[in-house]
Amino acid sequence: MFYCIETMKRPNLHSELLTILADYTDRKALEKFLQDLLTPNEIEEIGKRWELIKLLADGVPQREIAKRLGISLGKISRGAHELKYGHDGFKIALAYIRKQSKNDTQND
Repeated sequence: MFYCIETMKRPNLHSELLTILADYTDRKALEKFLQDLLTPNEIEEIGKRWELIKLLADGVPQREIAKRLGISLGKISRGAHELKYGHDGFKIALAYIRKQSKNDTQND
């Protein structure tokens, strides 16, 4: 099931979380917050989801991603669908990460 943050129950709670995540400038503090908010399994699953999005964006075949990350083709298909038809959040984040990586490389 797909959810839109604006229509979820208790929108103030979600707005607060978005504010916290957007405004943190201290990476260590943000890491501690996420460790308190999420279980170790949730952190691992989010990490795998992000990794699969990066691999999809790089053109890696879905079966290869499943093999590398040990996740189902269904999860990968959902990620591919969101990457192509979603709210462009993944595309924005990928562009941001690529820009940061490029800046880091130029500063070395």
